Amino acid sequence: MAELGLAAVGAVVIGRNEGERLVRCLDALVAQLPHPETIVYVDSGSTDGSCDRARDRGITVLELDNQMPFTAARGRNAGWQRLLAQSSPGTIAFVQFIDGDCELDPAWIPQALAHFATDPQLAIVCGRRRERYPQATPYNRLADLEWDTPIGETQACGGDALIRVAALESVGGYDPTLICGEEPEMCIRLRRLGWTIWRLDGEMTLHDAAMTRFGQWWRRSIRGGWAVAEGYARYGQAPEGYMVQQHKSGWLWGAAIPLVILTLVPVTFGLSLFLFLAYGLLGWRIYQYRCRQGDRPSHARMYSLFCVISKVPQAIGQGQYWLNHWRGRQATLIEYK
Repeated sequence: MAELGLAAVGAVVIGRNEGERLVRCLDALVAQLPHPETIVYVDSGSTDGSCDRARDRGITVLELDNQMPFTAARGRNAGWQRLLAQSSPGTIAFVQFIDGDCELDPAWIPQALAHFATDPQLAIVCGRRRERYPQATPYNRLADLEWDTPIGETQACGGDALIRVAALESVGGYDPTLICGEEPEMCIRLRRLGWTIWRLDGEMTLHDAAMTRFGQWWRRSIRGGWAVAEGYARYGQAPEGYMVQQHKSGWLWGAAIPLVILTLVPVTFGLSLFLFLAYGLLGWRIYQYRCRQGDRPSHARMYSLFCVISKVPQAIGQGQYWLNHWRGRQATLIEYK
């Protein structure tokens, strides 16, 4: 059980121009882990002094070469590999991955370690990620609602998670070619080897989405559509049936139905436009679901409205993925900040 102490935990932070958000992230880790040498900050081309801020705190800094595309997966892999390389063999048994715009809750790591002690096949333990300023914009509120996923054994984690090193090594970490959706993809490979993933009902991180414009939310939704399409391309025909329903839904609601309605306008003298009422039914179903999950009615209404609207950028993202795939081109990041 010695491996379950804080001394067995290292941290990997990834970021790019996160400013004061990175400062909060690093300070929280330094305060919680025994030694700053067990923290690695991986930077993807920052120009705001992020690397200096990390070095000032005694943290190892790894600056990614810009000759290769930046991806979160590439950064996380580089981070945990550097962490193990600079530590004595066998001393780091767990890695806390965290994005540079997040702050780790002081009670999180002991709680997660206690759960790891219950099952040697646990690969990943994650908790509740909350938005720091959910009331600031509707887009921040949407992100906060999005993070609220069911507790218990689950199929995937997000970017913030405590992961067993043995599990990481068993699958070789994240796929660095993925520009998004890298966490659930790795989780599929882990589960195929018999590992499990668990989400606790506990505070893990505060996230600062800093989404203030509709255009940011739109691009984030496009990125989500890309992740759906790539996940479907890789595992849609596999036993997991990964992203099959989401892929169909994106094409149906985001492309096929609007195209059919608008094509039929001249033939039906505009009557086909009434078919747009189907989106109201879709929104009502989502609203009811979110209310059953415990959302406030006002939050559920907002969530359902934006879910319906998001079908269009989702379809755009899916289209961009397949076009890029057929052309055989290297994917590049879809950034919304």
